[in-house]
Amino acid sequence: MLAVLGLGSNRSLNSLDSLHILASACLELSGEFSDFRFSSVYRTKPMYVENQPDFYNMALSGEYKKSAHELLSKIHEIEARYGRNRNEEIRNGQRSLDIDIELFGNEEIHFSSPDDPMKNLELPHPRIAERAFVLIPMLEVLPESAEILKRDFFEESLAKIGKQGAEICLSSSDFAKIIAETEHFYGRAGECRVTDSGKSGRY
Repeated sequence: MLAVLGLGSNRSLNSLDSLHILASACLELSGEFSDFRFSSVYRTKPMYVENQPDFYNMALSGEYKKSAHELLSKIHEIEARYGRNRNEEIRNGQRSLDIDIELFGNEEIHFSSPDDPMKNLELPHPRIAERAFVLIPMLEVLPESAEILKRDFFEESLAKIGKQGAEICLSSSDFAKIIAETEHFYGRAGECRVTDSGKSGRY
């Protein structure tokens, strides 16, 4: 199943700045996917709660063999490892790492658990169409052959709302260099697809 994730950060964690947090998260997530690819990184103005630092946003995609809820559980593990605490954060406020499942193939999921809100899942993500910081990198990582029924809708949504101040910070090739800097923490190298070169590369 083709899954697309949106990642964002606007707060450092110990010695890691936002770009290195995103790079570390990409390294951890790369082992969960085949045909793993990541977008350029964009600097974006915060929405909803504006009195906070700019965000760094990106997207990644790949083929995922497990369920959407298993992916959600993995995401929560990674977010917690990089400092996210949902019990203490302000909704739409600063965070060291935020990972959303934007698309999971063409599946539509509307799941709510009153006993465990961490399992709540709505797919496609309900606010994709209003967020340029999601649409711009997401459209970078969707394969041209992807059978995503709403791709035209996403392109039209972006044309309608514009870039909302999103500015490219690092191309995917340049971001791959930051991933390479963090690779030694994991003792592994992986195959990825760098979207602006169209070629698989090592990080």
